[in-house]
Amino acid sequence: MLQTYDQSHQPPLLYGPSSAMSSTKRSIGNMTTYNHHHIWIVTGPAGCGKSTVAKFLADQYALKYIEGDDFHPQANIDKMAAGTPLNDADRWDWLILLRDQALASLDQGARGVVVTCSALKKKYRDVIRLAPLYDQEHEVAVHFIYLRANKETLLARVKARQGHYMKDSMVISQLNSLEEPDAKERDRLKDVICVDVSGSMAEVQKLALSAVSKVLAEDMVGKSS
Repeated sequence: MLQTYDQSHQPPLLYGPSSAMSSTKRSIGNMTTYNHHHIWIVTGPAGCGKSTVAKFLADQYALKYIEGDDFHPQANIDKMAAGTPLNDADRWDWLILLRDQALASLDQGARGVVVTCSALKKKYRDVIRLAPLYDQEHEVAVHFIYLRANKETLLARVKARQGHYMKDSMVISQLNSLEEPDAKERDRLKDVICVDVSGSMAEVQKLALSAVSKVLAEDMVGKSS
């Protein structure tokens, strides 16, 4: 998969408040075309800001937005509301459904798709990585935008939510299950962007926007990589 970031720095692919970021011009007009149809999966544990960042990116680039939580079956929602962590069996059909929804959006004419999905484990991400194999009409590129946050930040944000089924215990459970993209996954697959979310949401959105813009700039039709 297309990746434009220098992998020699540590931690690789990590963008945060202290990173040197050049300003990014949004030249994504209606006539801009790319070599690929891009599916952006905004990932991370509950409280990291997936929905806020994903909606922002979808708005900036006029992309289809898919909120992953909306596709959980009621049984999953009931489990989480009761403080019971989801297991692999609970997640497989959900992950496949999100992958299929993203591809269906492309079939319906979307230029690209932004999906929120915790994708806590590598094998969960691998399910979505198979999307290009199921698409017969588009050159599909899948990218994961991993929002990295510490436990304190996640717990504070979840506590601030009103009427949401996610509880503190579920955040701890997700952190225990979390498999951050490691060097092998990043270096071989080259489809992961890590964004530090310790700053303000405006800063996080700017970092995510800059990272996405760089990928798209390399994928413009007629531009060599």
